[in-house]
Amino acid sequence: MERTDGIAGDIVAALGLLTRLPLPVRGVDRGAGAAWAWPLAGLVVALLAVVIAGVAHWAGLPVVLSAGLLVASAVVMTGALHEDGLADVADGFWGGYTVARRLEIMKDSRIGSYGVIALVLSLGLRWQAVAVLMSGAWVGPVLAAALLSRAPMAVLSQEMANARGSGLSQSVGRPGQAVAATGLLVALGLSVLVAGPGAIWVALLVAGAALCAAGLARAKIGGQTGDVLGATQQVCEIVALCAFAAMV
Repeated sequence: MERTDGIAGDIVAALGLLTRLPLPVRGVDRGAGAAWAWPLAGLVVALLAVVIAGVAHWAGLPVVLSAGLLVASAVVMTGALHEDGLADVADGFWGGYTVARRLEIMKDSRIGSYGVIALVLSLGLRWQAVAVLMSGAWVGPVLAAALLSRAPMAVLSQEMANARGSGLSQSVGRPGQAVAATGLLVALGLSVLVAGPGAIWVALLVAGAALCAAGLARAKIGGQTGDVLGATQQVCEIVALCAFAAMV
């Protein structure tokens, strides 16, 4: 298996972990040290999705369908990794009455009614928010939302113990404070660069959403799992896209 070192290696590792793009290195090989680059993985996915949606819209596809194509292409490129986490968390947190039962439900590959509802709301809200954004300057906000929604995953992973003791999050490990902080700075800096100063206010809303997700996870299962990190990304992206849409 090919190895790549340094910053480029961390970026490739982040893409290998968080996407289904064909890459020479998988993210678990470099562990949590590459967590600072998770926002950059989101940026790459968003860039490709923006190109696909932009070409479709240029070719005559209506805005609402182009927006749907953007969301769909991003889901395909990530292998629905974050959506799967959201569905599992919704089913587990509201379908179980004990920590053990919630974790058991979250591990089950079958999806329940809570998970279906969560997915419908997530896809629908993101689709409509992107459609609103596409009536104006939309590329920067879409890229910024992808960046800002991935940074909290490293923070939660660093601050919260793994609730299960196994799984993808456990195998990747817990990033250090410097790694998580670097991810935050990368996400915020690039978001301001692509979307302007308004991204700072959106980042504050995203931080609030991440804190709520962390508090809920502590209350329900006493920590984080890969599903919790994925669900947090989804919630944060919804908040970011809706906040940017409110500015249009």
